[in-house]
Amino acid sequence: MSLAALCLGGAGAAQAWEPTKPVEIVVPFSAGGATDQMARSIQGIITKHKLMKQAIVVQNKAGASGAEGLLDMKASTGDAHKIVASSSGLYTVPLATGLPFNWRDLTPIAMVAQDQFVLWVNSDSPYKTVGDYLAAVKKSPETFKMGGTSSKREDHMITAMIEKKAGVKFTYIPYKGGGEAATQLSGKHIDSNINNPSESVGQWRAGQHRALCLLSQTRSSYKEKVTETQSWSDIPTCKEQGLDVEYEMVRVFLLPGKVPAEAVKFYEDLFQKVVATPEWKAYVEKNALKPTVAVGPALKDFLEKDEKAHKEIMSYAGFMAK
Repeated sequence: MSLAALCLGGAGAAQAWEPTKPVEIVVPFSAGGATDQMARSIQGIITKHKLMKQAIVVQNKAGASGAEGLLDMKASTGDAHKIVASSSGLYTVPLATGLPFNWRDLTPIAMVAQDQFVLWVNSDSPYKTVGDYLAAVKKSPETFKMGGTSSKREDHMITAMIEKKAGVKFTYIPYKGGGEAATQLSGKHIDSNINNPSESVGQWRAGQHRALCLLSQTRSSYKEKVTETQSWSDIPTCKEQGLDVEYEMVRVFLLPGKVPAEAVKFYEDLFQKVVATPEWKAYVEKNALKPTVAVGPALKDFLEKDEKAHKEIMSYAGFMAK
């Protein structure tokens, strides 16, 4: 369906309910990370195509590993002018900390993509394959520093899975966001990180970071060259290299709880217009995202299954709150 058709199709619903003041997108992470970049890209698309009459602003509320933003949303019950841009932190933060928050406290609007993860090292390091790197880590337990976003979240979970599968031990260094983890790797303050493609694409293109492997079941489908010699599809999966670890993360937007059904319909239509734009399709390819879109019952069913899978991983990693 074309963008024009979607705009026309959404017009009837928009007449029933529309924002009456600026809409705030809450990003429960620091500026520069993948979630922040996505929220600001969507803000730009909505503004460029005039998909909403009111302004839309992005607010970073990154305190307490994302708990600040989630609790802010929980406390905003009934406010249909506030949206959270979230990830699987919806499950991992309360599971790891005992935070009195459940994603069911909010109202899911739309999943717009799934994000992948790459094991990165500094390009000046001698490690060309994940096997080379893990062999060195195995010889010197807890001397290699793995950076990532927050503790007991996606990057830390993946690190724990790598440790168990490979029989190695890192010193994990948590940062507020992937942008900071990328900067620390460029400065050689850490030896590796588990960043999403969008968080390190600039450093990869600049020749500062080397991609050892993709933590997904299959290689990326994007074949256009990003660096002088490599496309996303040129990065081997970790499983191809003998490290049987894979993980993908939901990119999802939610309203507070107890908002009018008309408002939910407005935002579902809005996000379907966003994902139909050429700018969004270019963003998805540039950042090697999997363009997985779901709304309504399909989205709730996905979140139920994804939460169950995360409980299993968190238990496996020993990250569940006592």
